Amino acid sequence: MSAWRMAWRNLWRNSRRTVVTMAAMGLALWVMVLYSGLVAGVLVNMAGDVLDFEVGDIQIYAQGYRDAPSLYTRIEDADTLVPKLEQAGFTVDPRLIAGGLAAAGDASAGVQIIGIDVARDEKALRIHERIKDGEWLDPSDPKGVVLGTRIARNLGVHAGDEVIVLSQAADGSPANDLYTVRGVLTTVGDMTDRSGFLMTQDAFRQLMVVPTGVHQLIVRVPEGMDLAAAKAEIESIDGKDDVQTWRQIMPIVSQMLDSTRSIIYIVYLIVYFAIGILILNAMLMAVFERIREFGVMKAIGTGPGLVFRLLIYETALETLIAVTIALLLAWPAGLYLAHQGLNVGALAGVSMMGMAMPPVWTAHFDASTVVAPVAIELFIVAVSALYPALKAARIQPLDAIHYH
Repeated sequence: MSAWRMAWRNLWRNSRRTVVTMAAMGLALWVMVLYSGLVAGVLVNMAGDVLDFEVGDIQIYAQGYRDAPSLYTRIEDADTLVPKLEQAGFTVDPRLIAGGLAAAGDASAGVQIIGIDVARDEKALRIHERIKDGEWLDPSDPKGVVLGTRIARNLGVHAGDEVIVLSQAADGSPANDLYTVRGVLTTVGDMTDRSGFLMTQDAFRQLMVVPTGVHQLIVRVPEGMDLAAAKAEIESIDGKDDVQTWRQIMPIVSQMLDSTRSIIYIVYLIVYFAIGILILNAMLMAVFERIREFGVMKAIGTGPGLVFRLLIYETALETLIAVTIALLLAWPAGLYLAHQGLNVGALAGVSMMGMAMPPVWTAHFDASTVVAPVAIELFIVAVSALYPALKAARIQPLDAIHYH
């Protein structure tokens, strides 16, 4: 009889222990595959939202603006620079930025006034898709503004309400005017949610008396282009301004995303360590129950190598069955999480490091989110099986026959 057949028959001599061990291994793998896919999906989607709705891939400022934002520090040659960048294949969204105070009724709050080129913004970002109340900006309505969700809530305004904004124009004169709320955004990102006061660029220039230049250029990189290479190309086109990638602008978010896999691996090890102890205990029990059997096998000429392989084969069969069942069960659950997601409406609007939590968490599965938990489980199981298998291989026939 072959060692594999013997191992298969031995598995079912204590079917309850075998089923419990396989169930533990399978459940751990099932949970870890779904967990890793869900965590990766949430972080990827949150980072994607930041890039698509607020930050872009690369940002350009006049030198010194990021250190000390000022209404007067502008990219004055934006009218010639933007076409050059667009010719190079980049999508560019020029913006004007100023601080101010918004008021409605008895409520008031500090705001970041943002002047938007509506046509270019819709090509570069997707913030226009996040209107939950009312409509997006329209160049034909210079008195219409769009507010972030939290600033609108703080002011107590909705689409159709009036809001006044107060600031100081570039020429030193008071900048104040009455606007109509065209729309209110849903959760986008921490900065926009808390203080976003969006208007058309023409309305901004008229309010703040800024006839030329822009404060910020948000640049989207062509698909497949390396971020560092894109930055180098932009710097070769624009040699005087401050060019920053999103990773430089949001270093904490960048580090968090890069360290995600390390965090997931730590969770793997914690869970699989417990599974490893279970497997070790189950195999040791199997060895102690069969000490006399191993002694008889050795007495009739069975070598220690065959005994060692027999225990390893039993563990391998258990693991193969557990992994197969776990992956088959994880497939439909993973499809559901990837397409339908997990509704966590209670966390919607909560920000983490400047990124807004989405109301629905969707999973993201790739080779790493599936292969990594399987590989780590196989490693833990293999390590756990070595000691019992070696112990069985070293049993002496005489000692085993007299074992009670």
